[in-house]
Amino acid sequence: MLFFEHDRLTVRAHLQFGLNAVAERNLFWDLAATTAPGSGFDPDTNWLEGYVKPGVSFEYRTGPGAVFYGKLSAVSSYTWGTDAFDTGDTGATTLEEAYLAIRGDLSNGLSYDLSFGPRELTLGTGMLVANGATSGFERGALKFGPRKAWERAAIGRLSYGNVTGTAFYLDPNELPSADGNNELAGIDLRHEDPRGGTIGATFVEVLRSDSPYPQAAPGGVGAPTVTPGAREGTRTLGVYARSNPFEGALENWVFTGEYALQRNDGIDLEAWAGRVTAGYTFAGMPWSPNVTLGYQSFSGDDPDTVTLERFDPLYYQGSPSAWATGSKSASTFINSNVNALTLALRVQPTQADTWTLRYAHIRANELNSPVQFGQATRVDVDGNVVAGVTDAHLADDLFLEYSRIINRNTFLTAGVSVSFPGQGIDNVIGEKADPWTGGFVNVVFNF
Repeated sequence: MLFFEHDRLTVRAHLQFGLNAVAERNLFWDLAATTAPGSGFDPDTNWLEGYVKPGVSFEYRTGPGAVFYGKLSAVSSYTWGTDAFDTGDTGATTLEEAYLAIRGDLSNGLSYDLSFGPRELTLGTGMLVANGATSGFERGALKFGPRKAWERAAIGRLSYGNVTGTAFYLDPNELPSADGNNELAGIDLRHEDPRGGTIGATFVEVLRSDSPYPQAAPGGVGAPTVTPGAREGTRTLGVYARSNPFEGALENWVFTGEYALQRNDGIDLEAWAGRVTAGYTFAGMPWSPNVTLGYQSFSGDDPDTVTLERFDPLYYQGSPSAWATGSKSASTFINSNVNALTLALRVQPTQADTWTLRYAHIRANELNSPVQFGQATRVDVDGNVVAGVTDAHLADDLFLEYSRIINRNTFLTAGVSVSFPGQGIDNVIGEKADPWTGGFVNVVFNF
């Protein structure tokens, strides 16, 4: 929204707000009844959540080829009722973006962009660096997740032609109740082909952290070992690529790939992760159907080695269209010690309407090893303390989503989903577990 414009100065106002109604039944396949029977956790719940995000931005053209710019915004969110993590009737107002920046052109085709202060930043495909802030819990709006900006950020970009290099320092905006004092820095190098293809690499190092890592007990028998501050010093190198449009037999196909290696010499960490996808668009058919098949895998800790092989997903983009492992299961398992075969079918009856059906078959990479963090550590029927699962099959998730562009400022999204537990979950409960179901409908206004 144009607020003020005169000479070299332009000021714009921004406003985004939304409401989301959610219903869940048999949350987490009612694992709490077995792993935490004294918690009183109710697996059936409904809640309403909302947020408002006002802001103001400016641009000041300092001279030929240079622009001084910045943005200030905040998020106020609330949850009415009790959400999936047994928290509700709570919310918070927090600073979102508050940065100053300058961009411009240098000689010989070079351009630069430097910024300091809280702002959003996503690198690559969002596998490692995307979600700079946490919502939910005492902040409310768990499903919406309206906070995205890093609490502190220094970002420098240098571009030449189709190549862009980005150097960054980031401090995530973590929950006050679970602040791991994390700081990270690194570089990203990316080449964008004008025809649509991309190739790039990201290196990120955790400079400081109090966040712990769990490690499987020897042989998988016993509670995991939890090492405080183990994340500090973790280094990750990821490479990613997306194909250019093909001609001939491969016309309408799109392929992507990403692979990451992770090391931390201080704790003997050696981990990996990756994903490949293949998508095809039936361009000549009504509704332009698109089918995408993918496989993603994140290493888990092998209980039979002294090395820690558990992949740390850092600050990934966890939406179903990005790096979520499953739809419902993504609320239970982070991208560590899991793999998933995924299938998505998308159709567009009109330019304003989109239907997407997603399926994910989810498995554990390592048995008797922490799948998320070790919260499901328990005593088995033989009296042994165990963690993780004893069968690799975790779940099969189905998610049907409908999106409608009501007008240029108003967007409606609705979805229903079901997660059928696998044998791994059944073994934890000790009997056949019931499916976990749910649905939501939300409206977002963006000005």
